[in-house]
Amino acid sequence: MITRNIQYKENKWHNIESDDNDKIDVLLVFTGINLAENNNILSFLTAQFKNAQIISCTTAGEINQTNVENNSIICSAIQFEKTPIETVVDNLNNYKNSFELGANLAKKLNSKNLTHIFMLSDGNLVNGDDLLTGIKSEIGENIQISGGIAGDGDRFQKTYVGLNENYKEGNVVLLGLYGNHIHVGTGKKAGWDVFGPEKTITKSEENFLHEIDGENALDMYKTYLGKYANELPASALLFPISIKTKDHDFYIVRTILSIDNEKKIMKFAGNVPEGSTIRFMKSNFDRLVFAASEAGLQACESLGNKIIPELAVIVSCVGRKLVLANRIEEEVEAAVECFPSSTKIIGFFSYGEISPQKEDHISYLHNQTITITTFSEHV
Repeated sequence: MITRNIQYKENKWHNIESDDNDKIDVLLVFTGINLAENNNILSFLTAQFKNAQIISCTTAGEINQTNVENNSIICSAIQFEKTPIETVVDNLNNYKNSFELGANLAKKLNSKNLTHIFMLSDGNLVNGDDLLTGIKSEIGENIQISGGIAGDGDRFQKTYVGLNENYKEGNVVLLGLYGNHIHVGTGKKAGWDVFGPEKTITKSEENFLHEIDGENALDMYKTYLGKYANELPASALLFPISIKTKDHDFYIVRTILSIDNEKKIMKFAGNVPEGSTIRFMKSNFDRLVFAASEAGLQACESLGNKIIPELAVIVSCVGRKLVLANRIEEEVEAAVECFPSSTKIIGFFSYGEISPQKEDHISYLHNQTITITTFSEHV
C-alpha cells in the first residue's frame, strides 16, 4: 500500500505531480464547498488520476497531517498492492427514505471476502442513522463501517458527495475493501462531561425530540442551560446530549441541529428513540483534546500490535471545531502523536461520524465525536 498526501491551497496544487498517478486505485478528496462547486477542479483530478476511483465530499474544514485548513482540498492518493476494491454510489432522490438507500447500496457491493466499508454520505438530506441501518440489514453487523457525513462549514445548507464525476447533493458512496491483506483499525472518543441525572425520552419521532420524563424536552433543556439558554441555538454546541437505547449498554452523543420555540421541538443530527436513556452534557476543553489521543490509541491498538498504520483518516465533528476554536489543532496534534512519523494523515470536520462502538464492534452514527480509521496492507 502506497499513499501520498496532496493539497490544493491558495490557488496552488502541492505534491500532485508524479509518474505513479496512473497506478493510483483510490483518491480520497475532502474539499471546502466553494472549491467543490468549481467543476474545473474535479475535471483536473479526473485527468490526473485516470485509473482511480475518486471519492469526495465537502467539509467543515480539512485536515492534513497536523494542520487544520479551511476551504482547501486535501487528497490521499492510495495504491493497493493486493487488495481488491469496489465502489458504489446512489442518491436519496431514487428512494423513499434513507433506509432504502442504504439497503440498495449494500446490495450493489459484492459481499464475498468483504473486509471493511468506508462511507461518505450527504450531510443535509440523508438520515445517517437510517442509512446505516439499511446497509447493515443487507451485510449484517459483523462487517465494520467507518467514514463520515459531509459538511458545509458552519452553514448547514447543502453538502456534496461524489464518486468520480457523479457529484451532487443527496449522494452516498461506499468503498468496499476485500481480502485478508488489508488491515483496518478504528477508534472513537467524545470527551464531554456529564451533568444532571439520567432521564428517559418519553416522546420522539426519529430525530425530533418532544418529551423527557413526560415533560417538554426543550423547556427542560433550557432550564439546565441556565443563562446559556438565551444564546440558543448556537449555545447547543456547548451542550450536546448522549443517549442509550433499550438495545445497548453504552451511550452515543447526539448534536442539536435546531430548535423550534413555537412547537417546542428539538431536532438532532441522529435519531433519539423513545424509551432511550438521556444525559445532558457540557464542554470541557482539556477533556475534548485528551479524547483525541484516546481515539488515536484505539485506532492503533485495534489495527494490531505489530501492524504499522500507513494511512489514518480523521473525521471529527464540526461542533468540536467550533467549540475548541483556536485550540482545534491541539485536538489533531493529540491524535497524530499516537502514530509513527511515516503514517500519512488526512481528514475532515463533518456533520456526523461513522465508526464501530468499542463495546460491541458494531458501527453507528456518532455526533460531537472524533473518529479515526487506520489502514495498512500486508502482502
